[in-house]
Amino acid sequence: MDDDLLKILDDKTTTANSALLLREGRRAFVDLDRDHPGFRDPDYRARRNAIAQIAVDYEPGAKVPHAPYSDEEHGVWATICENLEPEHQRSACAEYVRYARELAMPRDRIPQLEEVNARITQISGFRLEPVGGLVHPKVFLSAMANGVFLCTQYIRHHSTPSYTPEPDVVHELIGHAAQLASPRFAALNRAFGKRATSLADGDALTRLSRVYWYTLEFGVLSEGGELKAFGSGLLSSYGEMQAMRRAEIRPMDIEAMETTAYNPTDFQPLLFRADSFEHLETVLGAYLAT
Repeated sequence: MDDDLLKILDDKTTTANSALLLREGRRAFVDLDRDHPGFRDPDYRARRNAIAQIAVDYEPGAKVPHAPYSDEEHGVWATICENLEPEHQRSACAEYVRYARELAMPRDRIPQLEEVNARITQISGFRLEPVGGLVHPKVFLSAMANGVFLCTQYIRHHSTPSYTPEPDVVHELIGHAAQLASPRFAALNRAFGKRATSLADGDALTRLSRVYWYTLEFGVLSEGGELKAFGSGLLSSYGEMQAMRRAEIRPMDIEAMETTAYNPTDFQPLLFRADSFEHLETVLGAYLAT
């Protein structure tokens, strides 16, 4: 490949089953690992390339073009929604449940980003903009300082509805979008973004990314004497929500989060628990403001 080839990746793209977004000029294509569930499906690969092209051609602030989903992919979304519903009823925190209902995303088809934007922007001021694949943590976090969430549009392969080797539209919408509709969650995401813009690549950014992972991606809290999920990575995966009941639960500890590495390719064995949503806001707010 020539020198104009741009690889957009972070640590996850070097793991098994990963996908790598490649861009040569204005043409996007997704290089799937041979162990990726969709590697041998030419129709899936063609749609992944078409969806990645949307992000490459996209001009920030413009209307987000529709992604070309198949009936089969809409069926994957419906299956996941059906399996997540009882998990949310049992273990999702009240703040998430309230704003997931406000968004009222369809259960029988994958919603397009523009229709979700119409609701989120009205409630919290956040906006979803397309990205073709994983991006550098600073790029991802810093965008949120301006109320922009960089969002993938592709969905996982139909053969593995309970698993995705990289964040997909299920994770982005059921996890992050419903979270970002909450003004309280939106404020925390913006605070992470503002903190990230002040940091150079290196140890400080790694520490910040870990705190984000253990809170807004995989955080839990106590509510009514029960353990509830508020992290988007938990709320968008019925497997993760079941696994959280077997995980080691530690009290919320920013320093421990900063120094504890994680594995994004498996169910999380360690989670940090806030005493309440108010406790989460107080501790994270103080950390991100200093």
